[in-house]
Amino acid sequence: MHPRFHAAFAALADELQNALRPILSANTFSASFTPEQVQHIKQQTQLDDDALALALLPLAAACARAALSNFNVGAVARGNSGHWYFGANMEFIGATMQQTVHAEQSAVTHAWLKGETGLTAITVNYTPCGHCRQFMNELNSGTTLRINLPGRPSATLGDYLPDAFGPRDLAIKTLLLDPVDHGYQAEGDAVTQAAIQATNRSHAPYSQAHSGVALEMRSGAIYGGSYAENAAFNPSLPPLQAALILANMHGEDCAAIARAVLAETADSKLSQAPATEATLAALGCHHFTALTLQKA
Repeated sequence: MHPRFHAAFAALADELQNALRPILSANTFSASFTPEQVQHIKQQTQLDDDALALALLPLAAACARAALSNFNVGAVARGNSGHWYFGANMEFIGATMQQTVHAEQSAVTHAWLKGETGLTAITVNYTPCGHCRQFMNELNSGTTLRINLPGRPSATLGDYLPDAFGPRDLAIKTLLLDPVDHGYQAEGDAVTQAAIQATNRSHAPYSQAHSGVALEMRSGAIYGGSYAENAAFNPSLPPLQAALILANMHGEDCAAIARAVLAETADSKLSQAPATEATLAALGCHHFTALTLQKA
């Protein structure tokens, strides 16, 4: 079991500990559960979906990297496929506040990067802020997404974001979590190819500035992250943060990046390179390559 889970795990009910122990102790655990694992845990604990997601929040919050606020937020996203995904807030000393990641963004992006194509619900240990409500409105589930909080009845995103403005108001047809492939040819070594593959699935309907980042960790693992734009622009999630979310959920140390590659389209209206390089430097990574791709 990853050391970050020890304290939270010890505080769980005995039945939940017994059900979770073999899953969390496996070297393959990456802060997500298969449908079969979810069903097994429910059978062992007699908890329904909502109650189980709430009970798992302390473990999700244990994944937080909150060096600035010391305020851990955890989220559990439930996919249409039956898979469940942890999310947690992430903060980076030496970078700007704008580079932080909220727990809801983390859970959504974690699901997206693992191939999930839709969410039914997201459970959070604190009320989603306006930034996250707007971010979640970019999803293909829209305002029907269910939001669950401790001590409150289940509600929808529409309840938390009344009179919402989002991609549908701008006639955007491909929404966040919809499968997409922009058609850039993956070439180069494994890290470069991972960055291009991440670019291919990026969600950038407002700028058309497709981009992706791949991180090679000192462990040798490679994590790709895709850019996710938002109709309100500011809640957009940069590709570096997406890659960092995936690395963090796999238990990697975000200060142990050996190499990073950014791929983005040439002659775009915006560039991820300056902010990516600055944030990587704050994390101690100075082996950074930015490459441009011709639009497919």
